[in-house]
Amino acid sequence: MSKKALLGIIIALIIPLTGYLILKYASNKNIHMPGHYILDSVVTQEVNGKMERDSIWHTVQNIKLVNQLGDTVHLYDLSGKVIVADFFFTSCGSICPTLTKNMVHLQRSFEKGGDKRGDLLGVNNVQFLSFSIDPVRDSVSRLKAYADKYGVNSDNWWFLTGNRDSIYDFIFQQLKVDKYDNETPIDPNFAHTGRFVLLDRDFGIRGYYNGLDTVNDLPKMAEDIGKLMVERDAKHPSKLPFDPVEMVIAFFITIVVVLFIYYGVLRKMKDPKTK
Repeated sequence: MSKKALLGIIIALIIPLTGYLILKYASNKNIHMPGHYILDSVVTQEVNGKMERDSIWHTVQNIKLVNQLGDTVHLYDLSGKVIVADFFFTSCGSICPTLTKNMVHLQRSFEKGGDKRGDLLGVNNVQFLSFSIDPVRDSVSRLKAYADKYGVNSDNWWFLTGNRDSIYDFIFQQLKVDKYDNETPIDPNFAHTGRFVLLDRDFGIRGYYNGLDTVNDLPKMAEDIGKLMVERDAKHPSKLPFDPVEMVIAFFITIVVVLFIYYGVLRKMKDPKTK
């Protein structure tokens, strides 16, 4: 057995136990949810005789595009789902194939981690979106061929094309991909980036992640997705008492993270370059 495979097994054993202990001893504290990004304004209002300040966070606006199945779709069709977005083009020979493979591993992790009866943390609660940054050449047929090449489940993953100006305006003005990045500047004329963007169920931005980082960022994103799936109303912070039902929720989050790590280790073991 290779060291990487052994490490994957150890992680699979340690994380559930660690998660159990942390939740047990911190069950009376608020769970740390992913933060919000882009503060639009602060509103002051009187509540029960006291002046309170309420932060208004940026909400991503709607956009209409066409997916790899030829369907015209709207972002707001996905209300109530946690959304993961990335950016690619079908003729890309650099980072795009790796980004897509990593997203496939994430999608499969949630398929394995979800409860088929209630789909607690499964495909019905998370949606993956891949925006073409070369929509002029990326036709529906090319998107479909690309998705099929990587074994994508189209039930909850759309590869999107449409008007170039609309897509670029959405990427920069709505998803703000050029913000919070101290590493590589993003060309406004060609949004070639390895960033994944996480949106909550109300289309608020909750995280930016390096889609190439399978060691830190992507496992963290998998965990954050699980948290957002069970997040309560923003005005009532999530507080999980230690009971069996919510323990199952925490357990499924753990399963998803472990499965993501497992798929990453398995892929590297099968890759001849790593041998």
